[in-house]
Amino acid sequence: MGFFSFLGRVLFASIFILSAWQMFNEFGEDGGPAAKQWAPKLALLKKSIDGIVGKNNVQIDARSFVAACIFLKGLGGLLFVLGSSFGAHLLIYYLTFTTPLLYNFYNYNFGEPEFFRLLQEFLQCAALFGALLFFLGMKNSITRKQPKRKSLKSKAA
Repeated sequence: MGFFSFLGRVLFASIFILSAWQMFNEFGEDGGPAAKQWAPKLALLKKSIDGIVGKNNVQIDARSFVAACIFLKGLGGLLFVLGSSFGAHLLIYYLTFTTPLLYNFYNYNFGEPEFFRLLQEFLQCAALFGALLFFLGMKNSITRKQPKRKSLKSKAA
């Protein structure tokens, strides 16, 4: 059972680890293609936050955001493979921060093809989020092995 649990964690975390490795290799002076993809979405987020807390109170840099994503996916995936609940928490934080921004299906009308593609990707990330919550729930519900007490045998007279 232990081997299959480890294999499942490796296969699950490979999604995050390989993605972080690719982002790290493409990361350059400007943050790579990931920063170019994130820049308009982060600008829209900054505009929304500015409307709530005031102008120019929040600075969101796409290059720093991509670096944080690489850190969360890479370290979280490696720790998750080792069975650490901290790694699962890092991956949950990554999915919580990035999924609603990256797959914004709610900005499109129901009939548009872009809506269905983004909704599918959003639901896939929601499933990954659910699997991480399941892992944490199982990890917390397993009781520590307690040493078995030897029962005293009655001696025959």
